[in-house]
Amino acid sequence: MSKPQHAASGSDYSTQRLMQRYRFADPNMDLFFLGALGWGPAGGLSVGEAFHVAGQIADGDADSWTRAFERQGEVLSDQADTWLRRGCDRTAGEARLKAFACYRSAWQFVAPGHRFATLFRFSQRLFDQALAELAIPAMSFTVRYNGGDLPGHFFPARDARAPTVLIIGGADTCHEDRFLSQGRHYLDRGYSAALVDLPGQGLVQEQGLHWEAEVERPIAAVIDELVVRFGVEPHRLALLGMSLGGYFACRAAAHAPRLGAVIATPALHHPHALFAAVAQQRANADPAAPSEAERRNFEVLMWKAGTADLADLVRRWAGVTANAADVRVPFLSVLGLQEGSVWKTQTEEWHEAIPSPKKRLVTLAAETGADAHCQGNNPLRLVQEVDAWLNEIW
Repeated sequence: MSKPQHAASGSDYSTQRLMQRYRFADPNMDLFFLGALGWGPAGGLSVGEAFHVAGQIADGDADSWTRAFERQGEVLSDQADTWLRRGCDRTAGEARLKAFACYRSAWQFVAPGHRFATLFRFSQRLFDQALAELAIPAMSFTVRYNGGDLPGHFFPARDARAPTVLIIGGADTCHEDRFLSQGRHYLDRGYSAALVDLPGQGLVQEQGLHWEAEVERPIAAVIDELVVRFGVEPHRLALLGMSLGGYFACRAAAHAPRLGAVIATPALHHPHALFAAVAQQRANADPAAPSEAERRNFEVLMWKAGTADLADLVRRWAGVTANAADVRVPFLSVLGLQEGSVWKTQTEEWHEAIPSPKKRLVTLAAETGADAHCQGNNPLRLVQEVDAWLNEIW
């Protein structure tokens, strides 16, 4: 029996992040619903809770998505308060972390503005409160950069000699959600974990800091902070970049020699090609075709990029690339086979081109359950691949 598939814009699957349909016909909703499911093992919503929320969402309707996740977040936050009054701190923290996951999902399809910022900041408060109730050691930090502040959290391992994984998300993420996607799993495996928002991530764009082509510069500032404040040893520091963060990882590998290892899922070394392909698809699409969820998602992305529209984004990023010839650091490229051809081609090209003597390309097919964009359908498999590889090279 064939699996239900998502329709591609103009029959062009080159930029798709998800081929298989899981719950929603709208591919953006389906991708982020899948992400919400993937956070479950690290303390996000259970399958039952997630599908209860999904049952209140009209396919493609951004407002119903936000209302449903916000409502569930309120229920879980109230439940956490009840358990806290009964002296059950851990149980309260478990519910509170789920409430964070709800509010984080709630802002996904909200246009830039007061409503977006309000939901976002409330999710941050829930995240920090949950960490305290769960007694998870965590230190928040900010990195001064270009007149602004890059926020993050550092989670120290029990063993001060343990290596550190610095996890950087992509265009749609915030550093807090990377805790559920990846960070908690590394902490459980004995690593220290560092999470941070770079320019154009989280709410950093409010400070006038947007996506940067020379992203190695803010990454270098983050590394400085980790070394000076937390005693991280650069040769035991691995950087993991996800989605657009895959470009950040490629660029850092070429220009940030202090790193001990770099992982990208996927390895996007020429983002202009992705942006141009998306622009062409949208130009060829039926103007009535994009859902309200897709339109709002693009508004947020353009805000993060600091551009007026896709055409402006394409112009600004023309010629931007990461130079594979400069990569000597150990590098792991990870590719889920649901990725569109732009993601696949660039990941394979990058792996072939980098001269690093310690490199590996891992491809994940459907039977791994981790073949979606950035392994959103099975985040733990990504952790397992990274952990195994780091054990080999270190």
